[in-house]
Amino acid sequence: MGEITTVGLDFAKSVFQVHAVDAEGRVAIRRQVRRPQLVKFFAGLPPCLIGIEACATAHYWARELTALGHEVRLCHRPM
Repeated sequence: MGEITTVGLDFAKSVFQVHAVDAEGRVAIRRQVRRPQLVKFFAGLPPCLIGIEACATAHYWARELTALGHEVRLCHRPM
């Protein structure tokens, strides 16, 4: 497994789904992370690209993750 380069983050009420891949697109992490542990989880990863769906709390989490050195992109769902 190579170094994580890209992470998809799906928000829910108390448990978030994390899907991370390496530079070759191989799955590196696929797991659930509870809300209180989210910042600690991402603090342990090297800086990477994180894609999250734009929702009510997305901007808050984007600021938190950007402060850790990650690049965050908010994705808007087409109507």
